[in-house]
Amino acid sequence: MNTALVLELDGMTVPVDTDDSTRKARLTIEADGSLRLRAAGDVATDELQHFLASKRDWVYRKLSEKELLRHEPVTKELVDGEGFLYLGRSYRLRVVDDSGTVRLERGRLLMPRTDVESGEAAIIDWYRTRGLQWLRPRVADWAQRLRVEPTELEVADLGHKWGSATAGRRIRVHWATLQLRPSLVEYVLAHELAHLREPHHGPLFWQLLGRVLPDFEDRKNELARVGAGLWIGGPS
Repeated sequence: MNTALVLELDGMTVPVDTDDSTRKARLTIEADGSLRLRAAGDVATDELQHFLASKRDWVYRKLSEKELLRHEPVTKELVDGEGFLYLGRSYRLRVVDDSGTVRLERGRLLMPRTDVESGEAAIIDWYRTRGLQWLRPRVADWAQRLRVEPTELEVADLGHKWGSATAGRRIRVHWATLQLRPSLVEYVLAHELAHLREPHHGPLFWQLLGRVLPDFEDRKNELARVGAGLWIGGPS
């Protein structure tokens, strides 16, 4: 195989290995996170560039998963003093003897002792409920800026995705996103709402996002840096 051509995808260099034994272009992500494209030698450069652009969503998803896999999963214990992030601030857990619900009170995250027995579900439910209240007015604000009309907002477990926008114009946000500081949560919102106008990560998408969020590159990079260190649930 020969490497005589180097393409670019959003600032990432992509060497092209020519191999006349194959007719189908194939994009791979190496162990170090770099990209490599393999294709027949007679495929036109603009055709390869178009193929590369069509794989943007796949590339970002796989790079995100790879970044998460490099880090040891964050675990939490449901004991007094354990720290839980909410909108960038850490709150210490306090297990209390009452029949209430998980709640923030006087700078502490209070959890009824009866909820400890059922594991982390009560904490996650708290993120979902409180997060939905915090997100609603901000979704309305960003939707107005982007001139889109989402049909529904949901806070859920989305695996390794911070958010998603469905074909039915439903915006979904991972409950773990609520651990991030507000500017990063708003990046996730603006990003997903922009998908209601531009479904794919093409130039038009990034131009649209840049118009309403000029520093989106800084926020995107910070999210990639800090996101892998967040708690996303698991054995407690």
